[in-house]
Amino acid sequence: MKKLRSPVTLTWVAAACIFSQCLAAPALSQNVTSESKPVIGINLDLNTEGSKYSISARYLDAIAKAGGIALVVPPMSAAELAQVLPSLDGMLMIGGDDYPPPSYGQKTEEKTSVMAPARSQFDMLVVRSVLAQPPMPYLGICAGSQVLNIASGGELIQDIPTAKPESKVAHSGKNGWQGNAAGSHVVTLSPGSKLAAIYSGNSGVSSNSMAFAVPTSHHQCVSKLGKDLKVAATTDDGVTEAVEIPGDRFIVGVQWHPERDFERNGVLFAELVKQARAYHSTKAKVALINASVDK
Repeated sequence: MKKLRSPVTLTWVAAACIFSQCLAAPALSQNVTSESKPVIGINLDLNTEGSKYSISARYLDAIAKAGGIALVVPPMSAAELAQVLPSLDGMLMIGGDDYPPPSYGQKTEEKTSVMAPARSQFDMLVVRSVLAQPPMPYLGICAGSQVLNIASGGELIQDIPTAKPESKVAHSGKNGWQGNAAGSHVVTLSPGSKLAAIYSGNSGVSSNSMAFAVPTSHHQCVSKLGKDLKVAATTDDGVTEAVEIPGDRFIVGVQWHPERDFERNGVLFAELVKQARAYHSTKAKVALINASVDK
């Protein structure tokens, strides 16, 4: 899988330079002017030694194809994030290793592979900061869905095969959730959910059951829902595959990997970009009002 790697000294400015070049590709949406493209922040994975950042290019490509500008956000202090966040129009949180179980009140189990502390701490800060910035949109993918639940006060099943030995659903590929190849299983969207509305009528999605196959590579899932979150999709074994906050605001977490099947999941990224564009317009109007008041 194609990845971008950089040392821990990666700065915000360097990230901006890198991706302003990467995203000037023909894959960008042709019906969106450069002035109107919303900026979507994306976090980075970090190896356990803390020496390398990495991210799958598929996340960046998905944002670009949907008409947005992807901008990576490396770990930083709360003060620095507070300075950066107003320049973003939306946030996408990616997959990775496991968040530390003590962060949701559990002891670490044998099958849990805890991610680098610098990433887990920063990711938690990002989610809580975004939730405090209504109506800033958020999309969490795999671990990005799990951290949304944790930051909202929820808990996780640390290892699905251990907790559900009777399950016949392949939540990961044949080489496990840390392998390069994703597995595939069917998810069923909850009636009346945001996701059901987004995917309704999409190619390959059953209009009757709102069920379709997704690329999947995980071994953890939601057990106790966080505050204000609702289940938006499940699998046949009862595992929660997506969560969201009801209402007008776009706060969604999916356990599967939509970036690995853009043809079927492009509508999800398109909705994130649409909501980010609306948020950008809201910020611009507020700025104009504030400027008028200051005169």
